[in-house]
Amino acid sequence: MTRTGRAGAIATALMICVTLFGAQATGAAAEAATVIAPPPVAAEPVAEDAPRFYAEEVVQPLPEEAAPSNPATLAELVETMPADAQLSRDLQCLAQAIYFEARGEPLAGQLAVGEVIVNRTTSGRYPSDYCSVVTQPGQFSFVRGGRIPSPNEDSLAWSRARAIAQIAHQDLWQSAAGEALFFHARYVRPGWASSKVKLAAIDSHIFYR
Repeated sequence: MTRTGRAGAIATALMICVTLFGAQATGAAAEAATVIAPPPVAAEPVAEDAPRFYAEEVVQPLPEEAAPSNPATLAELVETMPADAQLSRDLQCLAQAIYFEARGEPLAGQLAVGEVIVNRTTSGRYPSDYCSVVTQPGQFSFVRGGRIPSPNEDSLAWSRARAIAQIAHQDLWQSAAGEALFFHARYVRPGWASSKVKLAAIDSHIFYR
């Protein structure tokens, strides 16, 4: 082979190498291009009222309970009683007895009268409901023919009698009359009083067990 032919063969070989190398480099670059990560997608804004999820338990503090009322006097307790409470027929009888027997008395005297009626229903010696105790013959002078008269429902005295009836029924206030089952007005001296234990004298009434 002549020098000119040898040079031509070398040039041809070099061209083939360049072509092959270029083809491999182009393939590698194309392959690398296929693994490029897509650009990050911007997070969409979260609406303020959208539900939120937390990986850990979230403990929310509970609102503090209202402190229970602790009236210092019977008058304060009367004021806390619901004025528009729907009374049962039995509680209505109790309130009417307090109204007619002691509406002119201080609240302590009204409560003592109510306590006597409540005590009688649990004594086993009298009927077990307020209406029957109040309407029992010969027990309360305001009862006529076994019937309790109607109170003035628009009066403050009736509102207080209703409150006292609820307090006595629920035993919400300790009465000076305690476990009394009997009482009478100061201006009378019944024969039975001498055989009873005197517990308290409140305004115009004296209470016994």
